[in-house]
Amino acid sequence: MSDSSQENGSALERITDALHPFVSAGVVTLPRLIIGSLILFGIAVNFANVLGRYLFLAPIVWAEEIMIYSMVWMVFIGAVLVSWDGHHLKMDFFSIMLPSPFKEIMNFTGVVCFLLVAIFVLPQTFTVTELMFRLDQRSVVAEIPMVIPHFAILLGFIMMFVVIVWRFKRLIRGDLTSEVEDLVAATEQQEDVPLNRGASG
Repeated sequence: MSDSSQENGSALERITDALHPFVSAGVVTLPRLIIGSLILFGIAVNFANVLGRYLFLAPIVWAEEIMIYSMVWMVFIGAVLVSWDGHHLKMDFFSIMLPSPFKEIMNFTGVVCFLLVAIFVLPQTFTVTELMFRLDQRSVVAEIPMVIPHFAILLGFIMMFVVIVWRFKRLIRGDLTSEVEDLVAATEQQEDVPLNRGASG
């Protein structure tokens, strides 16, 4: 019985390891590409608007509206990256000091609440997005199809849901670290090696 459960566990780990690059590309690389492109686009539009306003006395009237909708995309797609690292804002001053298994129980409760919120929001967002697409409602100034900003909310929650399910165990254990934290830790280890060698010498 235990042998079969171990085999199933190892098989699941192999499948997870095989799928990890594809999942990471979809919920990490793609959001970074979207956010980076939107930041560059926003800088270009803002710069062009400044030139048009003060140099040619002809501001871009739709610039502010475009920037607002770009911010909507950056916020909800950026939330996917925050979910991947497990760095959403949370009141964990006391929970991080709890001993095991109470800390894991608190983390489990938080993760389940997040999934329940996503399950509640997704159908509502899909309904609104589908309605905007069907009615072809557009913004006032730039005449952008309103399905575009609403789709950012839908896509963001779908990707966050996938991320939370994919990293469920690590979120409960609370051992997730970001790439920045990993780089800092690696740099500190590299700096400690010469110091240890000097001390031993």
